[in-house]
Amino acid sequence: MLTAVLGLVGAFVYGSADFLGGIAARKISAIKVTAIGALSGLVLLFVALPFAGGEWSASAIGWGALSGVTGAVAISLLYACLAIGPMSILSPLTAVVSAVVPMTWGLIGGEQFAPIGYVALGLALVAVVFVGFVPEKGAVRPSLRGILMAVGSGAMIGAFLIIIDQTPDSSGLVPLVLNRAVNGVIMLAVVGVLALRSRRVHQTQPSASAWLPGLPFAIACGVLDAAANIVMLFGLRLGDLAAFSVLIALYPAGTIVLAAIVLRERIAPIQWVGLALAVAAAGMLAIA
Repeated sequence: MLTAVLGLVGAFVYGSADFLGGIAARKISAIKVTAIGALSGLVLLFVALPFAGGEWSASAIGWGALSGVTGAVAISLLYACLAIGPMSILSPLTAVVSAVVPMTWGLIGGEQFAPIGYVALGLALVAVVFVGFVPEKGAVRPSLRGILMAVGSGAMIGAFLIIIDQTPDSSGLVPLVLNRAVNGVIMLAVVGVLALRSRRVHQTQPSASAWLPGLPFAIACGVLDAAANIVMLFGLRLGDLAAFSVLIALYPAGTIVLAAIVLRERIAPIQWVGLALAVAAAGMLAIA
């Protein structure tokens, strides 16, 4: 039951981070949002590290650093595709791919469930689609670029979960610290290269004020994303990768609920059905 609860809580926090990341990416670039989020999340992890502890082993450092590479690619693609939209299609597409990749890995690796568990996994995947999909009249069809970015983001999120699942239990938050540090270095390097390129092409000095419109949202996004990573880490260490990855893929629910509260957006009936299916699937997985 605790694993199921952590999965749903982690999904909501991830979704809240994505909501803020999507807003920030519309004000500044997705690359900048990812870089700022990596640094603000790293601060949170450094604050939490003394309380959580963790052994700085070669395995923890290696897997954590590798997860930072996949995380940088995943989050950059996610915020970019959310920025160009339509979110109603690309968000659930990303979520489904991010669930299928680690779920398949876990099942191939020998993870097994009672029959009700397999039913719950299928139900949860349906819930992911229902929660993220918003039928709209005259909705814009996603571009091939948007679809490819969504699939790529989902695959990298799935790879991130698989990699973090390999870290030793004794490592505590150490893998997440390495994840954020590597993520931040990569994204700051990319931002620097793009700034130099822009300066050469346009012959203008990059202005720090250009970061300000999305800065608060990006910082908050990074803090929430790091908090969700902590929940995810403990959830993976308590439960199975296949089950937990499907539950955590319900993160569009957090985005939708926050949009309903903050932006007064209406939650469609099909989304309510998806939320109900998600709760039912979590309950079934808890007893599987």
